Amino acid sequence: MTDAPSVQERYAPRNHCFGCGPANPKGLRIRSFEDGKGGLRAQWRPEPHHEAFDGMLNGGIIGSLMDCHGNWAAALHIMKARGEQTPPCTVTSEFHVKLKRVTPSDGPVRLHARVVDSEEDRATVEVELEAGGKVTSTCRGVFVAVREGHPAYHRW
Repeated sequence: MTDAPSVQERYAPRNHCFGCGPANPKGLRIRSFEDGKGGLRAQWRPEPHHEAFDGMLNGGIIGSLMDCHGNWAAALHIMKARGEQTPPCTVTSEFHVKLKRVTPSDGPVRLHARVVDSEEDRATVEVELEAGGKVTSTCRGVFVAVREGHPAYHRW
């Protein structure tokens, strides 16, 4: 998408999360970018080992992409709402994925996430995954900023 640093590379370069960690050489390493409208966008290219069957992306991989991309949308939203310079560490409280049609794996997939509701320490995010010009999956999740004492606190 761009040579500019993604939000993951900018705020969590040592993060080793399977879905979004820049420091995980075996992970998906998604790169999310602000879209200028308060949301996040990403493009990611599947490889054959991400398939459920020939030519079709695995549903678990789809869930991981949407979970991590939505998590980052929430973290950035909470950071801005609090007037902070760095995002809080956020974790998934719940998320629901709808696999609307098979997702072809022969080209890039595009993700778009936007916050639809928020409170001081949490945000509800909707995510769409598009492949071949069609929305193939949607997700709605709640992501919560953790406090000191939580295992994910300051993980970034």
